[in-house]
Amino acid sequence: MKNRWKFRTALALVFAFLALFLVWPMVYVVRESVWIEQEGRMRFTLVFFRLFAQSPFMWACLLNSLALAACSTAVCTAISLPLAQLFARRDFPGKTFWQALLMGPLILPPFVGAIGVQQIFARFGALNHWLGLVGPGVADPHPVDWLGAGGFAGIVAMQSLHLFPILFLNLTAAMANINPAAREAARGLGAGPWRVFRTVTLPLLAPGFFAGAILVFVWAFTDLGTPLIFGYSNVVAVQIFDKVTEAGFNPFGYALVIVVLATTTVLFLASRRLLARQDYVTQGKASARDDLEPLRGRGLAAATAGLALISFLALLPHASVLLQSLSDRWFMSALPERWTLEPYREVFTLPQTVSGLRNSLFYSSLSALVDVGLGVTIAWWLARKEFAGKALLDALTVLPLALPGIVLAFGYVMAFDVPASWRGFDLSGLRAVVNPRENPMLLLVVSYSVRRLPFLVRSVHAGLRQMSVSLEEASRNLGAGPAATVRRIVLPLVRGNVIAGAALTFAFAFLEVSDSLILAMKEEFYPVTKTIWALMGRIEPGAGAVASALGVLGMLLLFAAFFLANHVLGRRMGNLFG
Repeated sequence: MKNRWKFRTALALVFAFLALFLVWPMVYVVRESVWIEQEGRMRFTLVFFRLFAQSPFMWACLLNSLALAACSTAVCTAISLPLAQLFARRDFPGKTFWQALLMGPLILPPFVGAIGVQQIFARFGALNHWLGLVGPGVADPHPVDWLGAGGFAGIVAMQSLHLFPILFLNLTAAMANINPAAREAARGLGAGPWRVFRTVTLPLLAPGFFAGAILVFVWAFTDLGTPLIFGYSNVVAVQIFDKVTEAGFNPFGYALVIVVLATTTVLFLASRRLLARQDYVTQGKASARDDLEPLRGRGLAAATAGLALISFLALLPHASVLLQSLSDRWFMSALPERWTLEPYREVFTLPQTVSGLRNSLFYSSLSALVDVGLGVTIAWWLARKEFAGKALLDALTVLPLALPGIVLAFGYVMAFDVPASWRGFDLSGLRAVVNPRENPMLLLVVSYSVRRLPFLVRSVHAGLRQMSVSLEEASRNLGAGPAATVRRIVLPLVRGNVIAGAALTFAFAFLEVSDSLILAMKEEFYPVTKTIWALMGRIEPGAGAVASALGVLGMLLLFAAFFLANHVLGRRMGNLFG
């Protein structure tokens, strides 16, 4: 009875945390978007949405965001589908090396990579100098604009190069689960390779593809950092960012958030429904690993050339950011004119950058600790216990994957805007802790934790599914309680999964963009990404190099986290992103 009471209390606390910091901000935004105070009474209204529908500018922003997301998803598909077919169906020398190299784009957020891309592909950037289109005297006053009008093409390129590994992981895992007997039967009936792929592989691949494609689409649709760096403001995410300070008198912020929330919810539900149809893909005992065909000769040469080209393009932003972080001057030239390590010294000496690093380490460490505590507990409950509300808890832990950061951050700013006083009660103490306009520390830690909680839960849950329940039963038969069993039996056996999940949550929190840009309103609380954004807005020499140096440090951190997670989780790592 005592253990049951403890479990119910703990379950209630977890639900209360998720309700307060995941559900309530969304409920608040929805309420404020459809209720308005008139003559002392709250009345239901759709005036905000009517104003949105009547605004050509807002429609243009929405269409631009949808176009960016659609183009990025299409490019990701064009890159990932052939790669997944190659890695899932063929065996060739260097396969492990190339697969690891293709994961490289994930270690640099497009927000940071955009700095390097601009340096390479701008009108007077390095590429046009390499091609001889411009020179010391700027022979051609109108060189090629590789980034497209306003940077649209540059944003699509950055988002695609960053996100295609997620779709690649999903497609590779889905292809590996397809029963080879289905393809063998089609070939036995005389179907050629293309017809087998079109009539057998693609239909069976559809659920896995849409799971990854929807994630890519939503991510690109709600990306805030990349359009900000490119100065492309006519998109939904940037408009929400701008409307944070105007929410008290400008209704478009609420309307935009609801439009984004509705779009992502529909896509998320569609993804879940498609995934529910995926069971038939894995029927049969045959292993896809046994169906690998060796790749030799011209096929190997072509594959190697293609992999080298994709890897070069995918890692070009990383190389450019690294070069810029080592440059003393890189303007109107193909390569930096002078090299220096001064930006790295400034990273650890300038008050602004030192404060950003210190804040990010503090926020990320706390959020990782919160995720470990919550994630291990929730994963164990979902894997080992039956209780009322289990399905709801499972859904709530998955919801952050479909909830864009800009939506949650906007909800935090609005829902926790605690006034100094209310009906005669002094709320200044609570305001100083909760209100992000005064001190965003608590909400930054919580938002990082909530956004990355699914990684920890999925990682630990995967480990629990591989662990025999008999060990826990033996522990309980010897008199150990649930807490002692988890501490002495479960945690040591899933320690690697916990470490992998914690490393990912820490690294992603360290380089989180949307929450950081929106919630950190005062410079003393800026994390690393907000510091990079602030540095890029400065015109003094060297600011871009220091920002790039910060990006390189974050890139190294995220690389270490991915290396550790991939070492522990292996092929199951793709499940974290689908």
